Amino acid sequence: MKSIEIDDLYFEQFIEYDQIKKRIRLIGIDLNVKYEDKHPVFLGVLNGCFMFMADLMKQVHVPCEMSFVKLASYHGVDQGKVSELLGVGMDLQGRDVIIVEDIVDTGKSLKHTMDALEALGVNSVAVCTLLLKPSCLTYPFDNIMYVGFEIEKEFVVGYGLDYNGQCRNLPDIYRQVIK
Repeated sequence: MKSIEIDDLYFEQFIEYDQIKKRIRLIGIDLNVKYEDKHPVFLGVLNGCFMFMADLMKQVHVPCEMSFVKLASYHGVDQGKVSELLGVGMDLQGRDVIIVEDIVDTGKSLKHTMDALEALGVNSVAVCTLLLKPSCLTYPFDNIMYVGFEIEKEFVVGYGLDYNGQCRNLPDIYRQVIK
């Protein structure tokens, strides 16, 4: 099993790229069926989604559009509070939107994104996430429709996920191990 070290933290290979590709292929099939007669907008949440979204869009064969957003957070007193959705760049009113996330952990940023989209008057919102940590969710969601893998409360890197800006480029996903 492959392992890596980053800043005195150790990680072991957790999900191989071949497994990721197979799961994305299945998600793509589901999306193609569900959105066959629609013209959805795939909205990727940066930075972590870029590898997942690139591979996902290769499996989506229905007419669609895509855009990326970035969440801005307050610093200081309300540190960690999501404050703004940056970069939508298109009119989403009345559209079917699929939020593409690398990971849904507590759901805090996802809830903010969904609230912002609903305020823009979208027709529907579905969530497509590579990783989901069900035990960490602090909000109830009924529209997380497409999940690559459910994982436990683990610290993971690779395939778009980073630690201090590092490891986003790794094709596999690694989880932290305590030595």
